[in-house]
Amino acid sequence: MPFAVTSNAPSYQAGADPSARNRPYFSAIAVLALLGIAISSVALQRHFAKSATHFCEIATQFNCDIVNRSEFSTFMGIPVAAIGVIGYAIILLLATVYRSRHGTPNILLACALAGVVFSLYLTYIEGWVLDTWCILCLGSLAIIGCITTLAGVVSTRTR
Repeated sequence: MPFAVTSNAPSYQAGADPSARNRPYFSAIAVLALLGIAISSVALQRHFAKSATHFCEIATQFNCDIVNRSEFSTFMGIPVAAIGVIGYAIILLLATVYRSRHGTPNILLACALAGVVFSLYLTYIEGWVLDTWCILCLGSLAIIGCITTLAGVVSTRTR
């Protein structure tokens, strides 16, 4: 009687479930998205706050309140920080709930690229228009940059 050899090892064949092959990347993206939601939530709170804060006022060049209450802190009437919360929530959903869907890696990469482009635009506004930096915004830029890199890896690995 011939013996069949089976393996319980995960399948890494082309076309296999992208969530199985990329689970560590999806997990890292989810953790970063949660951190992005937290940072954006604090920025949103600072947008609507009536009093000044000092946790982010390091010098004349670093002041989150100036940035979060400037005319550039809204986009089409929506606070930029709220857009950040929503964007990171979408990324979190893609990296967790919808990660096993076939098109998710490319959608995730597209969302991350849109987020990093928007964040770079806002960073330009901080540095060259407002002449003041926001630590929360720079932290968000770093997070979306890492998410974009990881989403690029996931997208490449699923091709």
